[in-house]
Amino acid sequence: MIRIISDVHGAVGALQRVTAEPGPLLILGDLINFIDYRDNSGIVADVAGRDFVAEIVRARSRGDFAAAGELWRAHRKGREDELRARYSAAIDAAYAEICAPLRGVQATVTYGNVDNVDVMLRHLPEPAEFIAVGRISIAGQTFGIVGGGVPTINSPGEVSDAEMAARLDSIGSVDVLCTHVAPDVGPLATDVVGGTTKGSPAVRAYLERYQPERHYFGDIHQPQAVSWMVGKTRCVNVGYFRATGRVMHHHAG
Repeated sequence: MIRIISDVHGAVGALQRVTAEPGPLLILGDLINFIDYRDNSGIVADVAGRDFVAEIVRARSRGDFAAAGELWRAHRKGREDELRARYSAAIDAAYAEICAPLRGVQATVTYGNVDNVDVMLRHLPEPAEFIAVGRISIAGQTFGIVGGGVPTINSPGEVSDAEMAARLDSIGSVDVLCTHVAPDVGPLATDVVGGTTKGSPAVRAYLERYQPERHYFGDIHQPQAVSWMVGKTRCVNVGYFRATGRVMHHHAG
């Protein structure tokens, strides 16, 4: 059995409970809590205040990523050095806290749209393994792991669709595909809070071509559907771990 979670977003206590149990663990990205869209908490609120976060949330909830980007640019203008230092310190502290429960744990971690890989790697303890793009074998099955998020507002972990397609092609055929992003399938890629859709055409094209047994992903916190068939592939959103604390269990064979 393999345990899979995604969108941890700073849920240290819940992660500690999961890592106290034996067995391999896959984490599909978004380790830190940049913005919690339920209550506007997180790193941005700590640095910029909840009023600013509320504006960002309103823009993103209506799918207006251009407006959200403009809000960010206005927020930083003339304060670039100061804010860079404050955000860097907050992000570093957040990774130190969320990575601590992984010490001594058989975990494989990839990254999502909010993740800063360089900072994550400074804090990821042994024997946890980071994979941006690659294949691993667990319990006789081949898992393809591809990190990165769908481009929206230029978050550090975003990946272009062309780059995502190249990464997927590089892993070839696998039994189980694990990504942070959802495939470009409306009910899987649409968040019911605001109706924002951000699925990956490259992931869907990969599924249609290779037809793995399963595709596990996260990113969409409140999807219209949590499971969908693409040909012979069952696609499953493993859930918003920060909110639910739940673990997806994959039974090989």
